[in-house]
Amino acid sequence: MALTSPVKEHPYGHLIDTLSGGKIQFFNPQKLNDPRYDKLPLSIRVLLEAAIRNCDGFYTKEEHVQNIMDWQQQQNKAEVPFSPARVLLQDFTGIPAMVDLAAMRDAVAKHGMDPNLVNPKCPTDLIVDHSLQIDYSKCAIQNGPNPGGGDGTSRPTPSRPPQLRGGSQCGGQRSSCSKAACNDPPASPGRPAASVQQIENTPLLCPFHLQPVSEPETALKNQEMELMRNKERLRFFKWCSKAFKNVNVVPPDVGAVHQVNLEYLSRVVQLSDGYIYPDSVVGTDSHTTMINGLGILGWGVGGIESEAVMLGQPVCLTLPQVVGCKLVGTINPLTTSIDIVLGITKHLRQAGIAGKFVEFFGPGVSQLSAPDRTTIANMCPEYNATVSFFPVDNVTIRHFKKTNFTQEKLELLESYMKAVKLFRSYEDPSEDPQYSEVIEINLSSMVPQVSGPKRPSDRVAVSNMKEDFQSCLDEKVGFKGFHISKEKQETLVPFLHGGQEYQLAHGSVVIAAVISCTNNCNPSVMLTAGLLAKKAVEAGLIVKPYIRTSLAPGSGMVTHYLNTSGVLPYFNQLGFEVIGYGCATCVGNTAAPLPETVVDAIKQGDLVACGVLSGNRHFEGRLCDCVRANYLASPPLVVAYAIAGTVGIDFEKEPLGVTSEGKELYLRDIWPSREEIQQTEEETVITSIFKDLRGRMEKGNSFWNNIDYPESVVFPWDHKSTYIRSPSFFSKLGKDVPPPQSIENAHALLFLGDKVTTDHISPAGSIARVSAAAKYLLSKRLTPREFNSYGARRGNDAVMTRGTFASIKLQNRLIGKTGPKTLHIPSGQTVDVFEAAERYQRDGIPLIILAGKDYGSGNSRDWVAKGPYLLGVRAVIAVSFENLHKTQLVGMGIMPLQFLPGQTADSLELSGKERFTISMPDSLSPKQQLTVKTSQGKSFSVTALFDTEMDVTFFQNGGLLRYVARTLL
Repeated sequence: MALTSPVKEHPYGHLIDTLSGGKIQFFNPQKLNDPRYDKLPLSIRVLLEAAIRNCDGFYTKEEHVQNIMDWQQQQNKAEVPFSPARVLLQDFTGIPAMVDLAAMRDAVAKHGMDPNLVNPKCPTDLIVDHSLQIDYSKCAIQNGPNPGGGDGTSRPTPSRPPQLRGGSQCGGQRSSCSKAACNDPPASPGRPAASVQQIENTPLLCPFHLQPVSEPETALKNQEMELMRNKERLRFFKWCSKAFKNVNVVPPDVGAVHQVNLEYLSRVVQLSDGYIYPDSVVGTDSHTTMINGLGILGWGVGGIESEAVMLGQPVCLTLPQVVGCKLVGTINPLTTSIDIVLGITKHLRQAGIAGKFVEFFGPGVSQLSAPDRTTIANMCPEYNATVSFFPVDNVTIRHFKKTNFTQEKLELLESYMKAVKLFRSYEDPSEDPQYSEVIEINLSSMVPQVSGPKRPSDRVAVSNMKEDFQSCLDEKVGFKGFHISKEKQETLVPFLHGGQEYQLAHGSVVIAAVISCTNNCNPSVMLTAGLLAKKAVEAGLIVKPYIRTSLAPGSGMVTHYLNTSGVLPYFNQLGFEVIGYGCATCVGNTAAPLPETVVDAIKQGDLVACGVLSGNRHFEGRLCDCVRANYLASPPLVVAYAIAGTVGIDFEKEPLGVTSEGKELYLRDIWPSREEIQQTEEETVITSIFKDLRGRMEKGNSFWNNIDYPESVVFPWDHKSTYIRSPSFFSKLGKDVPPPQSIENAHALLFLGDKVTTDHISPAGSIARVSAAAKYLLSKRLTPREFNSYGARRGNDAVMTRGTFASIKLQNRLIGKTGPKTLHIPSGQTVDVFEAAERYQRDGIPLIILAGKDYGSGNSRDWVAKGPYLLGVRAVIAVSFENLHKTQLVGMGIMPLQFLPGQTADSLELSGKERFTISMPDSLSPKQQLTVKTSQGKSFSVTALFDTEMDVTFFQNGGLLRYVARTLL
């Protein structure tokens, strides 16, 4: 962020130093000559530099700088501001943010002020990535869904050679796939890999990267569907890029947000107005933290908070504790970065580091490549850390040499980082700072792992997988168990697919996805999977054709290096074809992921069918309602389990298959060596790849370039639109702050248990045809094929409010069963959550929510706070909150209230059917205790989880958005 005042008036102007012969200036904290600086964790040094540079006496004061320097004494006590260098948005959370800014312009104009006052002051990148849905897979695609609704017209597809798998795999919408389309001739298991030349010579190329794709029709059709389905949203994004200053929109189908952030936007240092300073970012995607692997400080914030940063407000945080994670030992040859990720996740989750910074140090760090580090950093939301920071070292510099940094840029980067002591050597213990505490992890102890079947925190060694799945069948229904009786555990259900008979059993793999999240940014991991696929095909192994396989690269870079290395055709031959770029399977954007015969077989046998994916989240039912067990695994293990066809296999003792000569093949026989992987990476992940793909990203595509947009300062809302609506957040905005209001005689809208995720609160996937949102869209004369997903309609408050708590997996204790229903207490009727909330609002009854532990865990979504607010929820009382979600609630004016230690709704004998009164004092303070009284005469205390005075200010203003808007009136 640029200086907020002239240099001569700056209180720290005496710290200005120069580089490049005086051409470039910077604030050098070392000139403070304070010995405490050398002992600060490097992540805290980034906060300190930002506070010094942005010290304006208003948002950032000299006392803030002093508190950061005194971190050892002030950690977990002092509140400090942080002004990041940039803001990162993706379209799912970016569109409501931009819609809010457009609506804020309306509100400012309504009060007679210049709407141009509402304009981002902090550079903002908006990446259009999450709208990708998988409409087309390996079936004949001429009968694909029509983006305009109604019956699609058949379109001929280009001729192509028969697939080399045992028939086609049905993967599009069920209504789009005929039996005739699935009757490709079966392949012989030992058929040679003759299609490599055919694939490489195909005339159809990836439209953004000009590289041959294994299934060109699939990627092109999904891209076409994405663009047509989302044209209205894209038009709004185009208007934003022109109407607002400091907004850069990355066009669709370029890549996933964290991927593009990593490959294209990351700089380590920023240059602005002749000043150099550390790159830093806050983003609306929870995987913003991935960037910390490159020594760039960044974390996820809510869409509401991101809007405030865009408008010049700093992020306020309590000075965090920093846990030093010391890595020692040597990595085993068969251990991938995913195994390292899961091992570190387990250690840190058990350490209890919620809300803390983690900073890595120790000699083991040097063994991790930059992609390894970013993969580890990406998982920090899973163990509730704010960031997992890897300071810049020689490995980081070598990485940026790959990504087309000029030698001049590299020298400037290294010179600056060394000048301010943000560059370090992990082998030199004398450079180790002081940490709040230290956790030591031995990399030698890491073995291949998977995670599941329901939670990413439940890790299983691959060597124990068969035994663990058996125990899951035996155990009672819970976080792991399915409670399948012994007599039913041997159930086999025959079914037909593509004219051939197959059998499904408990543990059968029906979904195998290498998807656009976490893993495929890591060349070594993806190349391991590709080389494994190559060896499998060469050995004559196949994947059963009914298994829903997919490969959704995070960006074109991944497709490019897979193709350049020669492994992409082998992915294709096993069924892992490129379906498009962006977030698809990971966020539930699959229209109908399984063939009907497979679904029927699963239901007939009440089978625990399995999905295996290389993502980082797998909440039950997220991939498909009928797939009850979902495992996270590294990409090569996804391929291995797809070939095996079951998770009930011991890879050490049981073969994957048999060659045509009758030889048994084990996983160890086809697993590529570490040397082979590293050699392939060095030969393919080269500067030319990054340079070429960066150029493609900057050019975008003709569809985006040709979209027309309104040329106006305020957005001309289309009242017929079902995608973009002006929200009601500013409808009653006044200049004065309203007085505090107690919550009187509130009803509980929901009574929830532990581990309520953002998927439960505000689903991101497809809109169910029987949902309240579907009823609304049908009333607007849309057909089910035109519904799109909740994520795509986050710019429409009417849809998103109806979609709040619409998850089929929601467990509401008021009704005692699963689903998006609740009890309307006055009438005793069980109705949709939205309908109940409407009735309460008509009767003027405020609402609260009762919950257990970890309320709001999962992906960052602002509608998990906006939705409840528009439903009339004024407080959530829970045992504990996910930190980011707690901030989002405050940002919408909803009170996050925590039961006192040792207390729960059960221990207080609450039924959820009482009426609740929460008295509000005239003045609030952070962490203040409040009293809750019930209609049954009970009284108990709760803690208002306002972390800072700014939190209190936001709440008193009715939320952060209204606070920002008032500052402009």
